[in-house]
Amino acid sequence: MMVEKTVLRVTAKLLIPLIILFALYVQFHGDFGPGGGFQAGVIFAAAFILYALIFGISTARRVITTSFTRVMLALGVLLYAGTGIAAMLMGGEFLDYSVFMHKPLDGQHLGILLVEFGVGMTVAGAMISIFFTFAGHIKDAVETDMDAEG
Repeated sequence: MMVEKTVLRVTAKLLIPLIILFALYVQFHGDFGPGGGFQAGVIFAAAFILYALIFGISTARRVITTSFTRVMLALGVLLYAGTGIAAMLMGGEFLDYSVFMHKPLDGQHLGILLVEFGVGMTVAGAMISIFFTFAGHIKDAVETDMDAEG
């Protein structure tokens, strides 16, 4: 049974877009300063975990399905590996970003952006998947205990 928590719900609706915006800032600022894909992925996942905690696991599962998190995981790894393979096909070594553009520095910025975006997608997908896996087991255990009590 879900108890209506109006203050928490309103606060979450205000904070979640800001958390996602901060995750995007960390993602795209990563090659210029602290941050990057891993940190952005965790922050992005935290927004959806907050949503699940406030609005319920089943509601959150309708927003982010299992297939969506699997696609995030797969695309993130493919983007990371694909960037390395593309560099090799262009005559460089694996993850040698300088071959992507005429100016090596521009190629490095592009390569880092692509790799970090792949890392961010993978980490966000993994964190959300782990949360939902444990949340589902806890929910099943609580329902089993409630059924046993009567």
